[in-house]
Amino acid sequence: MRFHTPAAVHSRSGWTRVLDPTERTAEVLFGLIMVLTFTGSLSVAQAGRDDVRAMLIGALGCNIAWGIIDAVLYLLACLGEQGHNLSIYRAVRGTRDPEHARLLIADALPPVVASALDPAGLEHVRQRLLTLPAPPARARLRAEDWWGAGAVFLLVFLSTLPVVVPFLVMSDATHALRVSNVIAVAMLSAAGITYGRHAGQAPWLVGISMVLLGCVLVALTIALGG
Repeated sequence: MRFHTPAAVHSRSGWTRVLDPTERTAEVLFGLIMVLTFTGSLSVAQAGRDDVRAMLIGALGCNIAWGIIDAVLYLLACLGEQGHNLSIYRAVRGTRDPEHARLLIADALPPVVASALDPAGLEHVRQRLLTLPAPPARARLRAEDWWGAGAVFLLVFLSTLPVVVPFLVMSDATHALRVSNVIAVAMLSAAGITYGRHAGQAPWLVGISMVLLGCVLVALTIALGG
């Protein structure tokens, strides 16, 4: 749980939130898994141009659809988080019990930050909040949230393109599939390395693990008829 004043209630919305390496990696991983379920199920030995075309339409259409769904879920998450933050802020301002207000503030802060604040520090935060303008009546989506939702859609959709481009520019489906798989492995590895650096783990080890995880998830999806 995170605590935000009205001026910062959108601090995790918009581009700041979308560009978080953990969330960005998850979106790219999902987009890759979706498209790999289509390319991995293509029988290149028997596939004709119509089969490749059907695969491309299915892969792109599926990622477009899920990109839209993911963007809507992102907006709902932004709205829910902002509403929750406002409810905490109102509770802090509305209570007549300073101790209860300090507990609300401490519970809303990250544990490491809360543990570093003594009662005097929490009281200073409470007093500062009381001097701020009254909170709005309800949470509203701002322009940053809509931009963020658009970025979520693009992350899911654009992660599809590098994997399907070989099928658009190469006439040999077998060679196209091999190049596509190499691109997918490289993208999974890059996403894992980025995630590893952000998480403080060994980047190359996380990159290799991300490739293996992606292969396992794709195999499970295909096996289950996804």
